[in-house]
Amino acid sequence: MGEFDRYQALSFDCYGTLIDWETGIRQALRRWADQRAVMSSDDELLSLFARFETLVENRTDPAPPYPIVLGEALRLIGSEVGGEVNDADADTFGASVGHWPAFPDSPGALARLHAKYRLIIVSNVDRASFAASSRRLGVEFDRIITAEEVGAYKPQQPHFAALLAQLDSWGLRPNQLLHVAQSLYHDHEPAHRAGLATVWIDRRHDQDGYGATPPPDGSVTPDWRFPSMAAFAEAAVPGLA
Repeated sequence: MGEFDRYQALSFDCYGTLIDWETGIRQALRRWADQRAVMSSDDELLSLFARFETLVENRTDPAPPYPIVLGEALRLIGSEVGGEVNDADADTFGASVGHWPAFPDSPGALARLHAKYRLIIVSNVDRASFAASSRRLGVEFDRIITAEEVGAYKPQQPHFAALLAQLDSWGLRPNQLLHVAQSLYHDHEPAHRAGLATVWIDRRHDQDGYGATPPPDGSVTPDWRFPSMAAFAEAAVPGLA
């Protein structure tokens, strides 16, 4: 029996894990910065995004839709670096999610995993934004949980409460689900608080820093770590091409 055979379902963060959001964000911010003669580097802009996206997500109640979060984050970035952000800039950045590319290994890995497990998305975006990304991933997920549905953003717990409720409706126990994600801050910390085992897809294993995500609040140790979705899929479903 393999070490992953006891699991019946896998839940995934999407952006940063399956969709290469750092490339998508970097490209969108670079276009804006070049238009506004902003001299900040891509890494500086990405670090500012990590700070301000989280700030916007958590400063209002109820939580704003994700395109609004992106637009407001861009306005804060603009204030920080001295670049103009008009309404069209904010709207364009807010609508950029559907243009963010999938990691090349995501569609194949998901198809391989879906042959054995139920697949669930647990994402900080809205349904419309995710629908555009879903077409890049090539599988039909068994459940999609979004910030729009639960009215909050990770690392708050409502996503994981909805996830546990879904397991219960399927007659599964929490120890039969494995949460798969890149962000230690957004996913691994709250998943562990919810009593779930986790797999870290360490997309930044060959880079310094945390990129588009804040650092974790405390110390968190994922149960498994892989550098890519392809490596995880090979371990979880060995021998299936």
